[in-house]
Amino acid sequence: MYTLRQVFWDGSPLQQPSGLLEQAPEMLPILIGGLGLGFIALKALSACQEEEMKHAENLLYEVEPARPSEGEGSVAKGPVYKNVAAKDAYPTLDGVKTLYELFTRSAQCYAKNPCLGSRPQVDGVAGPFEFITYEETAELVAAIGSALAAVGVTEHQRCSIYGGNCAEWMIAMQACNRQSVYCVPLYDSLGENAVEYIINHSESSIVFVSRDKLDTLLKALPAAHDGLTTLVYWGTHDETLPDAEKAAEAAGVKAYSWEQFLALGKASPTAAVPPKPEDLCTIMYTSGTTGDPKGVMISHSAVVAEVAGLHAFLKQISYGNSITEKDVVLSYLPLAHIFDRSTEEMFLSVGARIGYYQGDVRKLVDDIAALKPTLFIGVPRVFDRIYASAMSKIEEKGGLAAKLFKWGYSRKTAHLKRNIPADRATPFFDKLVFSKVKARLGGRVKLIVSGGAPLAGHVEEFLKVTMCAPVVQGYGLTETCAGSFISVPDLSEMAGTVGPPLPCTAFRLEAVPEMNYDPAGSPPRGEVVIGGPTLFRGYYKDEKKTAEDLTADGWFHTGDIGELTPEGALRIIDRKKNIFKLSQGEYIAVEKIEAVYKKNPLVEQIWVYGNSFENTLVAVVVPAESALTSWAADAGVSGDFVTITKDPRANTYVWTELNKTAKEAKLKGFEMVRKIYLDAEQFTVEKNLITPTFKLKRPQLLQHYKAQVDAMYGKKEQ
Repeated sequence: MYTLRQVFWDGSPLQQPSGLLEQAPEMLPILIGGLGLGFIALKALSACQEEEMKHAENLLYEVEPARPSEGEGSVAKGPVYKNVAAKDAYPTLDGVKTLYELFTRSAQCYAKNPCLGSRPQVDGVAGPFEFITYEETAELVAAIGSALAAVGVTEHQRCSIYGGNCAEWMIAMQACNRQSVYCVPLYDSLGENAVEYIINHSESSIVFVSRDKLDTLLKALPAAHDGLTTLVYWGTHDETLPDAEKAAEAAGVKAYSWEQFLALGKASPTAAVPPKPEDLCTIMYTSGTTGDPKGVMISHSAVVAEVAGLHAFLKQISYGNSITEKDVVLSYLPLAHIFDRSTEEMFLSVGARIGYYQGDVRKLVDDIAALKPTLFIGVPRVFDRIYASAMSKIEEKGGLAAKLFKWGYSRKTAHLKRNIPADRATPFFDKLVFSKVKARLGGRVKLIVSGGAPLAGHVEEFLKVTMCAPVVQGYGLTETCAGSFISVPDLSEMAGTVGPPLPCTAFRLEAVPEMNYDPAGSPPRGEVVIGGPTLFRGYYKDEKKTAEDLTADGWFHTGDIGELTPEGALRIIDRKKNIFKLSQGEYIAVEKIEAVYKKNPLVEQIWVYGNSFENTLVAVVVPAESALTSWAADAGVSGDFVTITKDPRANTYVWTELNKTAKEAKLKGFEMVRKIYLDAEQFTVEKNLITPTFKLKRPQLLQHYKAQVDAMYGKKEQ
């Protein structure tokens, strides 16, 4: 069994020298002039904190032993692990087995609690958040559900929702649950081709759409299948709406405004058609890397299991009493992604508040200040911007303020490395210095969760220091209902990992012989294979892909390579398939991109590289000697082949030609390499850079060209 050296806190108030924090501003001259007093105060606080520390039980539990390879076509499998909280059974939500039951129970138990909030616009200016209660939300859900029935949408038909996060989005989705209709969310960033594909592939009968996406939807309607009969739009009404409605009707689709659809439902109330736990609640289309998007089929029971697992984990790590009705979260990550969807279902399950951003990321800071969330979820790109903005302002201030910040930062990082919780490590500096940075997230955040891609170590440290709150990273996929692993806060050994499994997750590592990953090695490494009640039911209308990724006995092959640390945490280190994410979350199918560039006659060999900490791709190119030397002669660039490849003019020429090739192949902007390095020497088997069948050995290429890659990304030698 793995030992997880976790620190628990009993939740009692921190004892500290009386009046120290209240007198912080007045004490500044004393601290600057006589550092001894400051260190004595900090030492006293640390001593108080260390008295509260106590060790927890192990969080990782071995369920089944490892299994060796059983012959040709079989690979070695590591032990099956679960969270110790799932030793006897996976956690459940009392009396709740479907998302319809989850919301209905909350509407009864928390009827008068604020539920969904937004900021009304007055003369183009957003006012304070205004909320409708759980009771009011339930009435709207019933009306929209009744309207679905009134227009002929029946059990197990599909309903697409296309637009940014808002209360209408959530109400429409809950109405689908009420009528046992499968919700098909569409990212609001999708264009007409993707919208057309998903509506047709899912055979959606109705589409809910925000006003700003209505024109895009209308362009897709002429090619829509005959079963699409209805669209409902919400948002600002303007003089172009009559023309839009006529365009919809010309395509055989009846258009309703949100208000009209509500009125229809209220005029013809219909009983709910409660779903079964095994029924699908949603078909989520992933942003495909090659070919068309895949429809991931997720059941009610899977999302309920995820919510139960999240609650159990938060209680397990002594994060207060889990999420309660007093908590509030800002909804800005796409509801079309399971990460935000699961989070909002968790908040609904306890009668907590959900506030929706204005729909403009440029106004996100303003929305945060207005809502003052207690939980903040984000992706690395958001946190990278917070870090860059804060550090820039600190550098601008300079002088005493910058020195005090750096001093406090140094003291706090030292305490964090001793596993003292972020919100208690340096109360003095928190109030005097870091509270100003924390105010950027509203000032009330008590837990920060990052997901979607790895969070850079220096950014994670910055958040822990300045936000005065625990910071955790999660790992999961749409196919596993998002969170499968979450790191334990305030434990330095968790840095760079995604932590142990949630109580709703089972996992094992499987050998990948061709990449030399062995679950029996030291440390154990292999493909991360996930089981448990949160797994998807397969890919919609794609039995072949389902059989490739989902085994008959219920294990999902993620394609990610993981390493198990001595503390029982998982670290993602590689991809079995050469697909990865950039820092902003875009999927990169690197072999597809290399295949495009190889079509250019200038390219003899090419290796494209990127990772989840960078937002662009770079490449090492071995040029075709004859093509490059021919250009050099015409361009007046002298020297032999090696000399030519080192000439900046050659680099610019090759990059320009590659860019033309990429545009001709219609690569997306994030799929195009932004910088290249030219090498006259080929990748060879002798250098261990390619296999005998000429496949690139990517880890070895990265090791070989690390200096060049770092230079292309502008990194300096440490």
